[in-house]
Amino acid sequence: MEFETLVQSRRSVRGFRNEPVPRAVIEAIIESAKRAPSSMNTQPWHVHVLTGHPLEEVRRRNMEEMAGGARVKRDIISHGEYQGVHRTRQVDIAKKLFGAMGIARDDKPMRQDWVLRGFRQFDAPVSLVLTYDRVLDPGAVCHFDLGALCYGIVLAAWDRGLGSVINGQGIMRSDIVREVAGIPEDEVIMTCVAMGYPDDGFAANAVRSDREHNDEFVRYVGFAD
Repeated sequence: MEFETLVQSRRSVRGFRNEPVPRAVIEAIIESAKRAPSSMNTQPWHVHVLTGHPLEEVRRRNMEEMAGGARVKRDIISHGEYQGVHRTRQVDIAKKLFGAMGIARDDKPMRQDWVLRGFRQFDAPVSLVLTYDRVLDPGAVCHFDLGALCYGIVLAAWDRGLGSVINGQGIMRSDIVREVAGIPEDEVIMTCVAMGYPDDGFAANAVRSDREHNDEFVRYVGFAD
């Protein structure tokens, strides 16, 4: 698939078919994605691929802890709640998703159910947990590197018929993920990519988030025109 077409067609998938993903397919995805650039070729990343019982345990415990009011315990520093234009964009995509799913503004049980789905990594059959070497903290540069790897994974997966969603909610309790997946202490858990074959009948999968016009965030300096 041409790169521009691939980027334009890709979307976040929040509903997956109950169908396993072959290990060979995931290996091919990572083989492609690892060509992502990294600062001075440091390649600071690690990928922990979970499925089956370990993923179910992470899902269940993360959901139970967060639904029970436990505090967020992520390895990386959070910005806290979004404000201003960032909050507006967050609300806009939520409205689209709830509208597609027929969830009314005052339907608290269904809104809560949607939140729990996020804590369960949207019931995807595979989760790729992305980590980086702790010795590189504070990690602004390696965060950038992992972002490149992450996007490479998402595009390579889409090219092979797989959908994904980059899902920080699914690892709100990094301590649980570390314990279940056996992730060593010298790695920082950054995020995860929930992945599987898209369920075309799941309404939220058709939702596309809006993007600002280039004039809103791009400046051209030194061009004659």
